[in-house]
Amino acid sequence: EDTPPKAKLGFRFLLPYLRPYSKIIVQIFLGLFLSSIIQLIFPFLTQAIVDKGINYQNLNFVYLVLIAQLVLFFSQTSVQFIRSWLLLHTTGRLNIKIISDFLIKLMKLPIGFFDSKNLGDLIQRIDDHRRVQQFLSNATLDVLFSTINIIIFGAVLLHYNLRLFLVFLIGSGLYVTWVLMFMQKRAELEYKRFDEAAGNQSSRVQLINGMQEIKLNNSERRRRWEWESIQIRLFKISTRSLAVAQYQNLGGAFIDQVKNILITFYSAKLVIDGDITLGMMLAVQYIIGQLNMPINNFLSFMQNAQDAKISLERLGEIHDKDNEDEGGHHLKVLPEDKTIRLEHLSFRYGGRTSPWVLQHIGLTIPAGKVTAIVGASGSGKTTLVKLLLKFYEASEGRIIVGNTDLKNIDAAAWRNKCGAVMQDGFIFADSIARNITESNSEGLIDKDRLLQATRLANMDEFIESLPTGYNTRIGASGMSLSGGQYQRILITFHRI
Repeated sequence: EDTPPKAKLGFRFLLPYLRPYSKIIVQIFLGLFLSSIIQLIFPFLTQAIVDKGINYQNLNFVYLVLIAQLVLFFSQTSVQFIRSWLLLHTTGRLNIKIISDFLIKLMKLPIGFFDSKNLGDLIQRIDDHRRVQQFLSNATLDVLFSTINIIIFGAVLLHYNLRLFLVFLIGSGLYVTWVLMFMQKRAELEYKRFDEAAGNQSSRVQLINGMQEIKLNNSERRRRWEWESIQIRLFKISTRSLAVAQYQNLGGAFIDQVKNILITFYSAKLVIDGDITLGMMLAVQYIIGQLNMPINNFLSFMQNAQDAKISLERLGEIHDKDNEDEGGHHLKVLPEDKTIRLEHLSFRYGGRTSPWVLQHIGLTIPAGKVTAIVGASGSGKTTLVKLLLKFYEASEGRIIVGNTDLKNIDAAAWRNKCGAVMQDGFIFADSIARNITESNSEGLIDKDRLLQATRLANMDEFIESLPTGYNTRIGASGMSLSGGQYQRILITFHRI
């Protein structure tokens, strides 16, 4: 029976992360409300300057109003300053928590997942967190502030004149409708951009990590052309995205400008007809300016929300994957009898149409004895070791430890008792000491065990001859090692 598809992650995914910061969010809301109230006073001050200060030639009144504007400006700036710090405190921690949970989930996935995902794809998904952070910080805050402003200044405009309010409402509605018409096309281009950007990430990593093979095979031009072809595809997507953005922005700007011209014309006519004063007209122009900005912020919010939603869907593809030991009870204590038996073991990578790598293997590996597995290249020796390490589940048959099926033993508990040096072992960009003690999940270094492990691997003299000894940095950003030294460091991992 097919498993029903899991629901895509939406903005509900963010709610558990927001709850611990509810008090700070309330403070941000209060700051937004206070800023809007302060801004509401400005159009009335402008009207007062024209209608009372200028018409009655009362310079002292003008001075008083200008001082009031200056005080209000400093008050508003102070509120925005505090609000920005609160927002940085909240969104910074949120982003770290979201990425941390993503990495925790990533590390719980089976090795098979990483065989099917390229490095660029995973890096691009991690980079997508920046869009979520931007959405939570700038975009969300702006739209909340804009919503309050639209409500407050819209009510004031309605108070001044109903027809002016209706012109603004219809014009803004047409503006928003025009912009939203292009959202689906933006989403399609965004998905294509992600795929090409993931390929670009992989290509760059491959160019750097594979430089030895590139030089050995004189394939510099071929690999450079491959990278350039990706850049061309990215450029084509960028040009299409720019065209959509231009149609969206130019059409919206035209509608918005026509709306503003109509409001200005009608306001001037009302002044000429004596229905409103010149000060009221200037106040209306100020209000329209304050209303136009929130409308633009709302449209930017829609675009950022669309990008954030796409990013959350990509994260959801990872969070919806089953963990390595998903479901059931897995034993954390190994059986007394450590003899390993392979019963009719078969395995293949991929689906049912893929060729068998191992087929109907029967083997007993006695506890406490040395068993050598030999065979031609490509005969499945490494695959067999990976099956024994629970990196993959057998396609058919089973692996028995004592009298217990290996699939019922906890993967972490089993690997904690295993030592393996793989053909493609990895050394981290860290000190020799921290690399050798990688199996200690707490990051603690037992000096006696460290020295004993290096002596057993005949690495102690070499390490101690280095200027900084066990603190020497190796790996991608450290000292280079010969092939033999590289392998012996990997062996030392499992001697400790």
